[in-house]
Amino acid sequence: MTNPSGTFPPPAHPSPNPRTLLGQLRSQVRVRLYSFRTEQAYAYWVRRYVRHHGGRHPRDLGPEDLKGFLSDLAEKHRVAASTQNQALSALLFLYKDVLGMELPWLDGIKKAKRPRRLPVVLTREEARALLARMEGTHGLMARLLYGTGMRLREMITLRVKDMELARREIVIREAKGGKDRMTVLPSSLVEPLREHLTRVNTLFLEDRARNLPPVELPGAYGRKNPAAGRLWGWHWVFPQRTIAPDPRTGIRRRHHANEQSFSRALSRAAREAGLVKPVTAHTMRHSFATHLMESGYDIRTVQELLGHKDVSTTMIYTHVLNRGGRGVVSPLDR
Repeated sequence: MTNPSGTFPPPAHPSPNPRTLLGQLRSQVRVRLYSFRTEQAYAYWVRRYVRHHGGRHPRDLGPEDLKGFLSDLAEKHRVAASTQNQALSALLFLYKDVLGMELPWLDGIKKAKRPRRLPVVLTREEARALLARMEGTHGLMARLLYGTGMRLREMITLRVKDMELARREIVIREAKGGKDRMTVLPSSLVEPLREHLTRVNTLFLEDRARNLPPVELPGAYGRKNPAAGRLWGWHWVFPQRTIAPDPRTGIRRRHHANEQSFSRALSRAAREAGLVKPVTAHTMRHSFATHLMESGYDIRTVQELLGHKDVSTTMIYTHVLNRGGRGVVSPLDR
């Protein structure tokens, strides 16, 4: 989650101060096992909400104050509907889960309607040109995104145990919506991934020899079985090269790869390939889905691979198939 001007600052908060509003917020976020990015986002919007109203405590503010803040975001700052909805989610969490205020007017505040936009999709030729300009680990990551349809966050948080190289499958844990799913692993990436994991294993063994703290484990499992973080199966498929402090605990450990580093490499490759379309990691996911449907795979199969809850979400790719608008042949061409 990002704010309108970019990314959130990365301060560490090992132990939230229960005496402060933000400390209480962070504690409630962690009790519910929300991600650190969600914690950062919620804290950012609550801080901004309080500052907008001159430092007044949220308990002393009413429905008009909340609506005024959201209107200011939309009208003065012209934030996207998704950003406005993120701010609303943070403030609803503040009132209901942190302050314990069940206020009838909260339920009457509606989320901003997000415009329905067609996804940016690369042609097969554009995808080849882009991937040809990416090498090393970032090149492997880009090919994995395009070849599997994973989200960027799903890829960088992959664990070794979830790579089924022999069966050509990848198990994606706790994806969007908290559900697990399985996707295809391209045969052409099996050997490159084996070689990559051999190099990562060397890094893993060095960490164990240095007795470094284990990698971070998901939620409650980390409390039940903290020693699992020292096992090879739980290690990151794409770890960072350096050791860094954990933003929540302050423990110096090895984290997974950085999203921004990969995104910068992808953007640089797109420029070198001369692509005029805006290319992001999600563009690779859109291209994966569209090219599968172009190849004749049914929409239900694509829906399952992408992890969409509703097939209507997957149907948007029928509008960008490489056969003209809605697959119609223009009368001029006849």
